[in-house]
Amino acid sequence: MRFAAFAIGLWETAVDQTEVSARAEQLLGHTFQDPELLLTSLTHSSVANTRVESNERLEFLGDAVLGLVVCEELYRRFGDWLEGDLTKVKSVVVSRRICAEIADEIGLTDLLILGNGVGVKAALPTSLRGAVFEAVIGALFLDGGLDPAKRFILATMSAHLDRSAASQTHDNFKSALQQYAQRWLSATPHYESLDEQGPDHSKCFEICVLIGSERFPSAWGPSKKEAEQEAAKRALELLRERDRGRASSRG
Repeated sequence: MRFAAFAIGLWETAVDQTEVSARAEQLLGHTFQDPELLLTSLTHSSVANTRVESNERLEFLGDAVLGLVVCEELYRRFGDWLEGDLTKVKSVVVSRRICAEIADEIGLTDLLILGNGVGVKAALPTSLRGAVFEAVIGALFLDGGLDPAKRFILATMSAHLDRSAASQTHDNFKSALQQYAQRWLSATPHYESLDEQGPDHSKCFEICVLIGSERFPSAWGPSKKEAEQEAAKRALELLRERDRGRASSRG
């Protein structure tokens, strides 16, 4: 039986790799046909004989698999979103910060095989913690194909995806209105500046939205950008209220 050195707390201890593999398989929800692949995904370059034997190559592969799965999920969930909005959410969800958070949440960081002097878990850099998350995805893909990798990704990232998508929708009413108008009205919103007041250093702007021949209620803001967002929000609320009214009358 081979043993590996793990940095745990302020000291090192020898840990049975069979035990580590069992714990990792439980976390990942997959029994590996090739246990060495799993161990490699947990092995940092500080303890590997060569960098090729570390988890860096699996991290490279896992990054691509992660991107594919998240892109497909966003595409399926948000059929009326534009490419730019999908890209914004995807970039947040697959960021190293989110990957590191998930690695900590599920206990994957505790299974990292580290060399002397790398540091304790609480002080590990985001890049290292995020890398192990991507590396185990790469290992799942090579060992079992896309299905186990996809199950693991969606099981661990779904809440983060929901939050990022909700934030994108909430913060960008112009984008949401454009998607709505193009899908349901076959038109593109236009913004018209109606008025501006105040001194140069503290102006307020009044903006309204035009969709086709309809002019929607105007809104004020401390900048044209903020006024446009508020005007888009009001137009979107009005359009959705109409939708609810039509649905109620049909019911």
